Amino acid sequence: MVAEHGYVHAIPPGSGNPAQSDLGFFPLFPILIRLVHFASPFSWNITGLVTSFLVGAGASIAVWWMVRDVYGSLGADRGTALIFFAPGAFVFSLVYSEGAILLFAALSILALGRQRWIWAGLAAAAATATDPLGVVAVIPCVVACVGAIRTNREWKALFAPLLAPLGVVAFFGYLWVHTGSPFEYFRAQRAGWQGGNVGASVPRAFEHFFQHGFVDPNYGIKAICIFGAVGLLVLFVRAHPPATWRGYVITALLFGVASPLVSITPRLLERAFPLLGAVGASLSKRWFFVALSLSTACLITCTVLLTADNWTP
Repeated sequence: MVAEHGYVHAIPPGSGNPAQSDLGFFPLFPILIRLVHFASPFSWNITGLVTSFLVGAGASIAVWWMVRDVYGSLGADRGTALIFFAPGAFVFSLVYSEGAILLFAALSILALGRQRWIWAGLAAAAATATDPLGVVAVIPCVVACVGAIRTNREWKALFAPLLAPLGVVAFFGYLWVHTGSPFEYFRAQRAGWQGGNVGASVPRAFEHFFQHGFVDPNYGIKAICIFGAVGLLVLFVRAHPPATWRGYVITALLFGVASPLVSITPRLLERAFPLLGAVGASLSKRWFFVALSLSTACLITCTVLLTADNWTP
């Protein structure tokens, strides 16, 4: 809807499904869909799928180079495989923005590692214009900047954190002009989706899971993902990833914990991709194939569950 018609000017009355509007979505992915549509003969729906495929393919390349710079070529092969065969990788077959988030965040972290400060900031800015969790790309820029200034007095590193928030700032500025309020995105989310108290999603997932099990797959999968995230974090720390990776992963997981609705899900773990990349790159050959097999089985399960009416990815 955003790609084809642009944003509406106001949130519909009510709450829940009746109040859902396109003001609750960030602009860069719809812009990419529009660009691909103008350059192709496809319908809007097909264009969305093509765009998802293109940014997902680009993300796999960017992620491979990002992991290679830290763990070498073999580590990059394994880390990238675990990311793109993770349970949440089903999103790359949907018209969702995860591919764009991974593409721009990986390019930013890659550029930070090579001290390309302006490119890092611009890529992070693109991530912050793609999705609210894309704002996490600002954190590695800050971490790298602080380290560079402390160690080498590299003041050019300031370009990265200064440029990084421009995407989200531009979006909120547009909303201010378009709707009269720079906070209309938050109002749209609260009205249509994110009702409830901050931080309520994780306790709710456990409570519902222990009371009802897998009657509702939403809560069962969230509970499993929370346990899985703890185990992955242990392996992540043992892999000794760069500080930029640690800042990104921790902040991304905190976004899920703080959400009134989202919690820790397969999609969130996919967005916290350095977590999976470092774990995959650091595992031995035997344990890597065990992890990849289990991950692929979970991916197939999640993909099958997409056909169920009672599970929303």
